[in-house]
Amino acid sequence: MRPDDFRSGEGASVPKQLKVGFVLARSFTLSAFALFVDTLRLASDEFDRSGRVLADWQVLGSTRHLITSSCGVQVAPTSDFVDPGRFDYLVVVGGLLTVDRPVDQETIAFLKRASAQRVPLIGLCTGTFILAEAGLMENHQSCVSWLHANAFKERFPHLPVRSDRLFNLDRNRGSCAGGSSAADMAALLVRRAISPEAERNALEVLQIEKARSPADVQPHRPLYENYEDDRVRAAMIMMEQNMEFGISIPALASSVGLSRRQLERVFLEKAGMSPAQAYKRVRLERAKVLLAHSKRSMIEIALDVGFENASHFTRAFKRTFGATPSQVRANLVESH
Repeated sequence: MRPDDFRSGEGASVPKQLKVGFVLARSFTLSAFALFVDTLRLASDEFDRSGRVLADWQVLGSTRHLITSSCGVQVAPTSDFVDPGRFDYLVVVGGLLTVDRPVDQETIAFLKRASAQRVPLIGLCTGTFILAEAGLMENHQSCVSWLHANAFKERFPHLPVRSDRLFNLDRNRGSCAGGSSAADMAALLVRRAISPEAERNALEVLQIEKARSPADVQPHRPLYENYEDDRVRAAMIMMEQNMEFGISIPALASSVGLSRRQLERVFLEKAGMSPAQAYKRVRLERAKVLLAHSKRSMIEIALDVGFENASHFTRAFKRTFGATPSQVRANLVESH
């Protein structure tokens, strides 16, 4: 029995095997792929015997040529593009966004054929970009790493996306930020399609105490590591995603399930500042990154992070960091 979407499985009868097909992009992320497939492997059998008892998996490709990961390790496809209906899920593993044509047209055609057969598709790491480019994320919400959120919005401005969660399951589409969250997502699929015991066996061998859920917040930059409250962290990530044009404090509060007054109270208690003050800090921290890693002018950086003009930006920057943006950039140039 193949589940029709991600909502099935909790109370459904257990299939003989959970069957997963992997599609690897050029320069795919090896760690995300390895964690996902190893979770399946360890859930499939007991005592690390690696038998394909409760799960089976294949690496699919239009050819049998080796596929090189972003770290240089190569993986060989184990199967041609067979009937996608043989699989319960198809997982597209992305990698470097700088690669032109990460998959070929035959691969795109195969994914579209799978979509037509209602086989659930998962974008792992930047695999969601590949699905979106193929038109396969329409009317579905995507989850990507905070590192790639702006790039996703620039490429696909009409598609809803969030980067404050580890992974997302939306009907018969899934998306995952990648990294260690690949194991969390795979564990959830194992629990739904096989059993909680199989999930527990896999996690114990992987030395993972407990799988995180789709509601868990992505680990983020050091600015957010000081705050343990998930509502504060999620709100600050939303701030970063909405710097150029801004998001109102009421809308920000609503995005994390709070009223404006509740959000202000939580920020004062947990972060020691108001949401508006935190928003300004997020903008200025982003400006520091742009100063260090881009050649944009001061006015361009000011506008990129949501300031109306360069003079306002310069004053706020100096109040916060004790030096003007120009001084900071000059110091960075000298240090290199």
